[in-house]
Amino acid sequence: MDSAATPLVLVDGSSYVYRAFHALPMLTTSSGQNTGAVRGVTSMLRRLLADYPGSPVAVVFDAKGKTFRDDIYPEYKANRPPMPDELREQIEPIHEIVKAMGLPYICEPGVEADDVIGTLSCEASRKGLAVVISTGDKDMAQLVDSHTTLVNTMTQTIMDEAGVQEKFGIPPSLIIDFLALMGDKVDNIPGVPGVGEKTALGLLQGLGSLDDIYNNLDKVAALSFRGAKTMGAKLEKERDNADLSYRLATIKTDVPLELTLEQLKNQTPNREDLVKWFTKLEFRSWLDELLDDTETPAITFEEPPAVDYDIVTDQSAFDAWLKALKESELFAFDTETTSLNYMDARIVGVSFAIEPGRAAYVPLAHDYLDAPPQLSRDDVLAALKPLLEDSSAAKVGQNLKYDASVLANHGITLRGIRFDTMLESYVLDSTATRHDMNSLALKYLGQRTIHFEDVAGKGAKQLSFNEVRLEEAGPYAAEDADITLRLHDHLWHKLEEQGDLKNVLVDLEVPLVPVLSRIEREGALVSRDLLQKQSLELGERLKELESQAYDLAGQAFNLGSPKQLGEILFQKLELPVIKKTPKGAPSTAEEVLAELALDYPLPKLLLEYRSLSKLKSTYTDKLPQMLNSVTGRVHTSYHQAVTATGRLSSSDPNLQNIPIRTGEGRRIRQAFIAPPGHKILAADYSQIELRIMAHLSADTGLLNAFKEGQDVHAATASEVFEVSLAAVSVDQRRKAKAINFGLIYGMSAFGLAKQLHLGRSEAQEYIDRYFARYPGVADYMDRTRALAKEQGYVQTLFGRRLYLPEINARNKMRVQAAERTAINAPMQGTAADIIKRAMLSVDDWLQQGDVHARMIMQVHDELVFEVAEDEVESVSDRICALMSGAAELAVPLLVEAGVGDNWDEAH
Repeated sequence: MDSAATPLVLVDGSSYVYRAFHALPMLTTSSGQNTGAVRGVTSMLRRLLADYPGSPVAVVFDAKGKTFRDDIYPEYKANRPPMPDELREQIEPIHEIVKAMGLPYICEPGVEADDVIGTLSCEASRKGLAVVISTGDKDMAQLVDSHTTLVNTMTQTIMDEAGVQEKFGIPPSLIIDFLALMGDKVDNIPGVPGVGEKTALGLLQGLGSLDDIYNNLDKVAALSFRGAKTMGAKLEKERDNADLSYRLATIKTDVPLELTLEQLKNQTPNREDLVKWFTKLEFRSWLDELLDDTETPAITFEEPPAVDYDIVTDQSAFDAWLKALKESELFAFDTETTSLNYMDARIVGVSFAIEPGRAAYVPLAHDYLDAPPQLSRDDVLAALKPLLEDSSAAKVGQNLKYDASVLANHGITLRGIRFDTMLESYVLDSTATRHDMNSLALKYLGQRTIHFEDVAGKGAKQLSFNEVRLEEAGPYAAEDADITLRLHDHLWHKLEEQGDLKNVLVDLEVPLVPVLSRIEREGALVSRDLLQKQSLELGERLKELESQAYDLAGQAFNLGSPKQLGEILFQKLELPVIKKTPKGAPSTAEEVLAELALDYPLPKLLLEYRSLSKLKSTYTDKLPQMLNSVTGRVHTSYHQAVTATGRLSSSDPNLQNIPIRTGEGRRIRQAFIAPPGHKILAADYSQIELRIMAHLSADTGLLNAFKEGQDVHAATASEVFEVSLAAVSVDQRRKAKAINFGLIYGMSAFGLAKQLHLGRSEAQEYIDRYFARYPGVADYMDRTRALAKEQGYVQTLFGRRLYLPEINARNKMRVQAAERTAINAPMQGTAADIIKRAMLSVDDWLQQGDVHARMIMQVHDELVFEVAEDEVESVSDRICALMSGAAELAVPLLVEAGVGDNWDEAH
């Protein structure tokens, strides 16, 4: 074997543990376990194995306890702070992963990792073997010789003898002398007081080694560095320190080791242990890669069933499957389509599974050049329609809302949606994982699925599914149905153990699927002309703002460039630096500009520019392009499994983020118009989260304010500012509103002071007075924090859980953030549950077909409808009643409805 091509690689594991910990952001699993250092070290080892194929890669760690250096000098490393708790918990996983990777693991008591590496590298070098030491520690440069080099995998730098000379100005043979003269603050090596890097180099380059220097102290004064004339006397006085430092800095090269060089060989990785650790630490890409390894069987959590997948291309086989589906108690169903856009997608094929491992794919519209004969799409869908529309035939799927919408394109109304694995996972733990099928299969089944990119390719050359050959399409599609059924078996068992969670799924999330599909397909009518007009006007205003910004800055610059903006604000105009980026540059983030805008004109102008620019690019420019060519409407996608608290989110377009506090934002809402003969009706819960707070806290003051129909912000102002209700000023009500909403989001006195532009002590006084007047709220918050710490989660009124993995973290800031979430989540989550319950009630009423109205949008606490003009009043009354009755709280649920020709008028 060529030694140079396959060197011995010695890894300074302890050095890389600390470097990875400090270099990477604070990464955690969904349960709060710290993983940054583990990820960094594992990534480094994987890189070394790739860079040095065939080489033994031994990983050396410092052992616990004292070393011989502590005996020489008790103050050795005394200045080092104790290992952070967030790092301490990662040491065992790092060690275990090293072992599972099959790498030689060495941890020798009484010495440091450096000494073990020094011993092994010197022995190898004496035998003429090439050695690579992987470290970030400069002390290791003393080990470099003609056979030994250093590599730093974090900076991708390699250092041989010439490299040491270039970096330090001295050869490897003088590195110990260099450290002895300079000392080392990190390791508390004293060195010679008054000798820094330049002085040490001057001595070593002028006279040679430490022995040479002390044998020629009379020549020190003639050297050219500053202070040379008096340095000889200092060196003489500090000879003992220099000698001590030399011994401390010297890496031992004669440690007696049980392992010989010949025994340093990589073993076969223990894939089962790696799967266990990568799963536990949520290293999904590595787990995916590991499970995709075809050389050995995949390790899974349960023995996977033997698979029997059919590609159904003849009538008799299809008839047999249809009969089996009709006889099954539950079957998994999935569609393969031409597009992810549910309004445009057409079915390419359908798949189903009736028991774990047994699934089929029925290709219907593959149209590549030599595609084999397939069954008629119209005939197959016609045969499936009665079964798919049968509400008593139970189905399970993964994100069945999409499949329901696509089936609607073919005239089929999907009924009998009993389970959805995406929603099962989401309800079980919304923050534990992403809820796509590939992620769920890895997490819960330990199985790497066939990915779409595996069969269709990536990027610009990616095929649509109708272009994918059946040999690849069939197993992919059948596996989707099979995995879905297996996931359901696993997840439903977990949910059944939880009681309330099962009810959240069965009574709320799954019944909402067809409702959301209908809302999406209805879409919203948008005026292209109004948006294009607004877009032109915004463009003109942006040009004006740009010109004004140039005047204020005294030069032209790119307003969208953080770098140029930072130079203008903090270098040229010398504005105060409020916050820095992780890389140390002054931040130009929105909250920074908002604070600067209180005192300086340019940041204020920049905020307006950013706001209008975002409106233009996100809405006025984009919405006209999103109008469906058939319906003439925009069709958003609602997501049930994205937010942590249960709230719906939307995309393409995002209806939740259209601002309503600015005139330009309201103008966008004006473009959402009613069709001829109809009105827009918007029904909105009033102060729902504050009402939920009143219910949860049972605070007498809050309960009475809502029961008596008082303006709750004015009532709070009256209590906090100790004035009569009639005497509350506009400013006092504004401050009370900030307190009311701020506290339910866990706002601190610092946050309130910042929002209201008050002193911190004044803000704290307001908060103290609030809690004195509303003691039930304070008690609720204390109880909630304590319960969250005890059980690790909080719940909504209807049993939805939000897990708080960092509620018991050691980092105080992360605990405080988790506590804020614990206080707010039951309110926000309960509000989300209530509006979902309202949507179910309202949709059920609308589906009876007695009125000419349709639900077209859900945004925050608001439902939006198109209603026939002559039915507005009766429909409004009924919708408000249904929404008010969606939950029974200790205070009334107030719903306010508005009507207009557009959304802005109605809101």
